[in-house]
Amino acid sequence: MSDETSTPPNDEGTPETGVPAIPSPAALASRIAARPAPPATPTPVVHEHSPSAQFGRVAEDGTVFVQVGEEEREVGSYPGATPDDALQYFARKFDELAATVALAKARLSTPEVPTKEIADSVAHVKGQLSEARVVGDLAALESEIATIEEALGARRAEEAAARAAAKEAAAVAREAIVSEAEKIAAQPPGSTQWKTSTERMRTLLDDWKSAQRGGPRLDKPIETALWQRFSHARNHFDKARRAWFTELEQTRDGAKRAKERLVAEAESLAHSKDWAPTARAFKGLMDQWRAAGRASRSDDDALWERFKSAQDAFFTAKDAVVAAEDEEFRANLAVKQALLAEAQALLPITDLDAAKASLRTIQDKWDKAGKVPRADIDRVEKPMRRVETEIREAEDARWRATNPETAARANSMLTQLETAIAKLDSQIAAAQSRGDAAKVASLEEERTGRLAFLEQVRKLG
Repeated sequence: MSDETSTPPNDEGTPETGVPAIPSPAALASRIAARPAPPATPTPVVHEHSPSAQFGRVAEDGTVFVQVGEEEREVGSYPGATPDDALQYFARKFDELAATVALAKARLSTPEVPTKEIADSVAHVKGQLSEARVVGDLAALESEIATIEEALGARRAEEAAARAAAKEAAAVAREAIVSEAEKIAAQPPGSTQWKTSTERMRTLLDDWKSAQRGGPRLDKPIETALWQRFSHARNHFDKARRAWFTELEQTRDGAKRAKERLVAEAESLAHSKDWAPTARAFKGLMDQWRAAGRASRSDDDALWERFKSAQDAFFTAKDAVVAAEDEEFRANLAVKQALLAEAQALLPITDLDAAKASLRTIQDKWDKAGKVPRADIDRVEKPMRRVETEIREAEDARWRATNPETAARANSMLTQLETAIAKLDSQIAAAQSRGDAAKVASLEEERTGRLAFLEQVRKLG
């Protein structure tokens, strides 16, 4: 239908005026049904008799005009309709555009509605206004569109700022992932908890992937640099972990071979009856075992069981023999305790020759008494050694006192010391007469030392 020969529109069409089809309110509602709408702002209702018709008129020939500012613009015609119906038809078309703009304005306050979606809706209406065949307050509608576009600009600025902040936060989060990975990779191999660190590296990679999939996209140079650092840290860690476990496996193999040799040697000694040398040999094997390092847990446990079994077999047999010997030696212990009492009765020494003779007799009996239980050896041997030492020292002192050569040296030393002390006395008297207190003190200190030495020499004489 042309502007001059119109027919009533259906729900989805318009008269054939050459103007793009404008959906009816029902069709518009169907299209936006899936989009969230603000609960507090209902969609404007288009009434059958629209007040927008006041902005138009119908000429005598049926042509419909719309008032735009100081000018009139021809809209079209609706043949066969009354002037009021014609005006209402074009007014309702305006109301549909106004409803779209009103809905766009209402949706501005709903953050969930994308800005682009609102902008596209407004742009679509704005594109129709210059050629729109409608009757209504076009100036007010254009002003409303301008207000919405200004609000869209502010919202875009806010969204851009939010995106920038989110991007910055995402960069900080990625930096934290990379820094932790680098810290893990920089650990000394000997103090690294490999299982825990490996699991943490895997978690950091998952965090990176999650941030990449669900977070804001970083600028490509920043993301590339961060990924290169992260990848380098992971590769360095993996290389160090492989090297550590390769070396560890070699070390464990070496420890296993060393311990197998020690086990074989221990098993060869398990039934030895040469108690003392074999006990020392087992001690040496134990020292070597500790120095050999650790094999794998299963190998270490199995080898230790064999080593310990061989060691226990030897010491169990040895302990049984020692226990039997100790029982046998208890009688000897009683004899030696009695002899020890006799020896201790010789002290203090009053008659050196008699004490020496008695000690020789006691020593002969001591040797013939035999061994005592191992636990009692020190308890009886050490006191006997002390008695022997005192008698020997008394004999040495008597010999020094009666030695002619020693006596001659002592007499010569006595003479020299007495002469030196007499000379010091003269020097002290002279210093006192001069009033030289410092010299007197020095000479008296020297004289005291000479006197002490003189007493020692007199005792030797």
